Amino acid sequence: MFMNYLIVGSGLFGAVFAHEAAKRGNKVTVIEKRDHIAGNIYTKEVDGIQVHEYGAHIFHTSNKKVWDYVHQFADFNRYTNSPVANYKGHMYNLPFNMNTFSEMWGVKTPQEALDKINEQRQEMAGKEPKNLEEQAISLIGRDIYEKLIKGYTEKQWGRKCTELPAFIIKRLPVRLIYDNNYFNDDYQGIPIGGYTKMVEKMLDDPNITVKLNIDFFDKKDEYLKNYDKVVYTGMIDKFFDYKLGELEYRSLRFETEEKNVGNYQGNAVINYTEAEIPYTRIIEHKHFEFGKGDKDKTIITREYPADWHRCDEPYYPVNNDCNNALYTKYAKLAKNQYKVIFGGRLGQYKYYNMDQVIDAALKAVNENLGD
Repeated sequence: MFMNYLIVGSGLFGAVFAHEAAKRGNKVTVIEKRDHIAGNIYTKEVDGIQVHEYGAHIFHTSNKKVWDYVHQFADFNRYTNSPVANYKGHMYNLPFNMNTFSEMWGVKTPQEALDKINEQRQEMAGKEPKNLEEQAISLIGRDIYEKLIKGYTEKQWGRKCTELPAFIIKRLPVRLIYDNNYFNDDYQGIPIGGYTKMVEKMLDDPNITVKLNIDFFDKKDEYLKNYDKVVYTGMIDKFFDYKLGELEYRSLRFETEEKNVGNYQGNAVINYTEAEIPYTRIIEHKHFEFGKGDKDKTIITREYPADWHRCDEPYYPVNNDCNNALYTKYAKLAKNQYKVIFGGRLGQYKYYNMDQVIDAALKAVNENLGD
């Protein structure tokens, strides 16, 4: 039996679910509160450059099923994420690898680097890390923590490293080879022509109707009454009118400008790791597509982390013990909403990479619609 679905939000979770539901013959309406589709992966062409409007998004995965799935909708270039850290004018390659250690300490061999790391880790010998600062020092030593982790992390999360839980940084990438590829995944790249075109293809189906500038909460009760199923990708606590309390989120602010130069910083992403600089990174968008666009112009974006308040855009869930416990209570309420499927970063209060969002959406499709 075919059903009428309402998809709240046109980001990856909503777009994948909409595509799969429509493919099975269901009628699907997608509503989006912004004036464009694609959520936070929205890209907009300026000067022939695909600008990542809501921060840098590099698709990476080791899930071949997901990699094959997205290739239905886009061809991907061979972009490899190799960010650079700027600490008080000194440039360091990321993730932490032999290039980083050579620049930091002048070491030449993996053994020299390892000896230096082990020497600096000694201050945590025999101690169980109680916070992010202690965890970082126990993994990589004080020099790299102080210069490349501390300031950046405290800007990103809005609190001291000594107040952040250790688990946030337990998987710190450390390589004793000269390799600047940030990710360890098998597949990596960016859709040629931008993410918006990819999402447009997902939603290009006669069974799908897309409506922009529509706020679900303006007619929440009416939507829940009139549709057979609602796929909700917004904030789970807002859905329940914050009745159990507010979950915490981090927000972002972007400053984007056009520069009358062909190449501003020589890399797509440069992180600014000192606390005194208020932004965390500068993105130069043309380098995501190997210099395409106007050869005499470039577009850069400064990214500023920000505290979240109710009228702000939420970007990251703050998955500490307190918030996770509160989310568990909301998740119990969500199970009683038999008409509603909660998905995505905000609906499931989880930090997802793009491939994980797609995988979660496909699992939700199988649970609710079958193969």
